[in-house]
Amino acid sequence: MIQTHGTSMTSAHYARLGPEECAKIHRASLEILERIGVDVHDDQARDILVQGGARANGLRVRLPEHMVSKALATTPKTITLYNRNGKVAMRAGQYNTYYGGGSDCLNVLDHRTGLRRRPRLGDVHDASALMDSLPEIDFVMSAFLPEDVDQKIYDRYQMEVMLNTTTKPIVFVSPDFEGCKAAVEMCEVVSGSPEAFQHKPFATCYINVTSGLIANAEALQKCIYLAGKGLPQLYIPLNAGGVNSPATTAGCMASMNAGILLGITLAQLVQPGAPVAVPGWNGGPYNLQTMVGNYVLADEQGVPTSMGKWYDLPVFGLGGSTDSKVLDQQCAFEATLSLMTSLLHGANIVHDVGFMDAGLQGSLQLIAMCNEILGFLRATTAGVIVNDETLALDVIEELGPTGSYIGHDHTIRHFKEPFYSKLIDKNPFSVWEKRGSKSMEQRAAKMVDDLLARHQVEPLPADVQAGIHEIVLREQAWIDGRA
Repeated sequence: MIQTHGTSMTSAHYARLGPEECAKIHRASLEILERIGVDVHDDQARDILVQGGARANGLRVRLPEHMVSKALATTPKTITLYNRNGKVAMRAGQYNTYYGGGSDCLNVLDHRTGLRRRPRLGDVHDASALMDSLPEIDFVMSAFLPEDVDQKIYDRYQMEVMLNTTTKPIVFVSPDFEGCKAAVEMCEVVSGSPEAFQHKPFATCYINVTSGLIANAEALQKCIYLAGKGLPQLYIPLNAGGVNSPATTAGCMASMNAGILLGITLAQLVQPGAPVAVPGWNGGPYNLQTMVGNYVLADEQGVPTSMGKWYDLPVFGLGGSTDSKVLDQQCAFEATLSLMTSLLHGANIVHDVGFMDAGLQGSLQLIAMCNEILGFLRATTAGVIVNDETLALDVIEELGPTGSYIGHDHTIRHFKEPFYSKLIDKNPFSVWEKRGSKSMEQRAAKMVDDLLARHQVEPLPADVQAGIHEIVLREQAWIDGRA
């Protein structure tokens, strides 16, 4: 059984690695940790690891197998995220798959002009509102790096906008440790207390780790802080095969996995049971032809997710992206394929829907298109209910071969159940022509404008909005003082 979006289905999932291959990579990762080690660029993290049984020589830390095994035994199998109103929104584990946008694109493909430009804070607002309005999008990320706010603390402004613009779960990114703390404080203001947010977290931090064999200070500090609070974290070391790790998929994945296991171990030493998600992309050869960090490559598809499934841990995946610069055939191919593979290989929290040009550009139109593709994919892979009502033998007996089924009560009860896209055109040519002969790209632009014009989110109470804004002002004053 596969589960997706909280729905069971009977189609078969696929895995790039079998249990034997996963076990070999795991053993290789353990050997890397014990014999070679990882460079840990934080004093507190090294101290915690050493106290837990690791050996340190300068920055280099080596972990024995028993530390890793103990940590894996206490890491939760599911990350549960709530919406802003305290209702369960995502149970990220097993084969439940949820989709959302990405963060910090340096450019936006403007759906009104078709031109590429630098984003502003208003674009973060529009992206958050759009994601909140789309039924197949399950969580929200900031999408863009706004140029009209202080670049040293842009993430604080992003977080304020997201908290005011969506009730869906939020995945946030911060360039520094202080930003992570500020984001958590804002969430605690919304929840009413640190304890309330810990009890029903509606946001989680995506921690960018330098690589499998290099753990940077900011990532380690965030890991320790979030684990100490019992909050979920997405601990994501990423390798580039042939650049900072072996060019072979197995070697790249083994060394990346070593860093993943170190992060899990650190979190569990801080607090056993701290929720941690692992990567569901990279772990394969880099594009050595262009030396560009592409988002959709064939060889890495499903490899790290197979390891996450083998460990039975939540997987932070990637889908709905393209390395194309325009909304063309390459865009459609890569976005659809990456959504499909992330669904079938069982990634749980799938981000970067709407990303283009190796993550340097984002598109609201592409997010809207992916929403429709996801609706189609979820209908394609949904289980078929077979019972007396759906077999409808009594209806067949009543109407026989020549009866009209279209007006029957059974049809009236069920005709709304199939997937009907609001964006994909299925009309005859004459109808399509009468409606303006619009391409899907044009229809998506109109859909975005229509949704932004009419979608409304229940506002936060005024005192909560003020409390969030006070944190942003505090952070601005702090960074101004440092400057």
